[in-house]
Amino acid sequence: MSPFRKTIKPTDSVNCTPAIRRALWFLLISPLILYSCRGSADQHEAHGSFEATEMIISSESSGRLIDFPVLEGEKLEAGQYFGTVDSTQAFLKKMQIQSAILALESRRLDIPTQLAPLHQQIATARREKERFENLLLANAATQKQVDDINAQIALLETQLHAQSASLGSTNMSLAREVASLKMQLEQTDDQLKKCLLVSPVSGTVLVKYAEQGEQVSPGKPLIKIADMETMVFRAYLTADQLSRISIGQRVTVHADMGKSGTRAYPGQLSWISETSEFTPKTIQTRDERANLVYAIKVNVKNDGQLRIGLYGGLQFIEE
Repeated sequence: MSPFRKTIKPTDSVNCTPAIRRALWFLLISPLILYSCRGSADQHEAHGSFEATEMIISSESSGRLIDFPVLEGEKLEAGQYFGTVDSTQAFLKKMQIQSAILALESRRLDIPTQLAPLHQQIATARREKERFENLLLANAATQKQVDDINAQIALLETQLHAQSASLGSTNMSLAREVASLKMQLEQTDDQLKKCLLVSPVSGTVLVKYAEQGEQVSPGKPLIKIADMETMVFRAYLTADQLSRISIGQRVTVHADMGKSGTRAYPGQLSWISETSEFTPKTIQTRDERANLVYAIKVNVKNDGQLRIGLYGGLQFIEE
């Protein structure tokens, strides 16, 4: 042994007093005490984090954001207005289409009025035919005169059918043009409707991607919204723990509030994954040796304190 090295033992009566020896023994066993206390305090079946169903609402029309008063953190109800895209061009197009429809409607032919003269001529010819037939019976007219009036009536009826078909075809063509314009009008109305920004779901605005005055186009994200009223706690369980749970089961979720400690929330199991996966690095399970786990989701009513990404622990409620 080197003459310059000397091993000092905790029990060395020369260098260690009883108080020092007690302090050294405490330092040696304190990690074991802390580890034991830590293991007994954590009674959670699994750990996980809170999340919410997020939705990105994008623009469906092109134009400038002329009104966009929504703020991050604001709560929106389903169907609530939160902005307007400039709709001037769509409105002008609608006016143009309406004018074109009125012009075509004015060209629609009044078929009964157009055919009235022919109907009158046919009625007159038929009266003449009746008169000539009576004269023929009295030998005051010839058969040729009766045949001529019959031929005249046949010609007038042919003209009537031809003109009726022609007028009907003209009106049918006008009707098709009007129908086409009305479809364009519906498209324009839909464009105008899309210029009015309305939230499709109820939730809280998490992120605002645009500002009033910006130019937007179809597909450009405007806001990200999520339902924060009912949060989802996602945790992971081992195969052994799955036998103790079922859909609809009541559980208790302890949210980690940092320095404030934990807060307990009642929850209900809403989903169990049918396939296993490797344990996520950020998630701990009771059995640290388990490589494969099953994801579960628990619905938790938010009292305003829960946030996306907040960690917590899960305890089963034995029923």
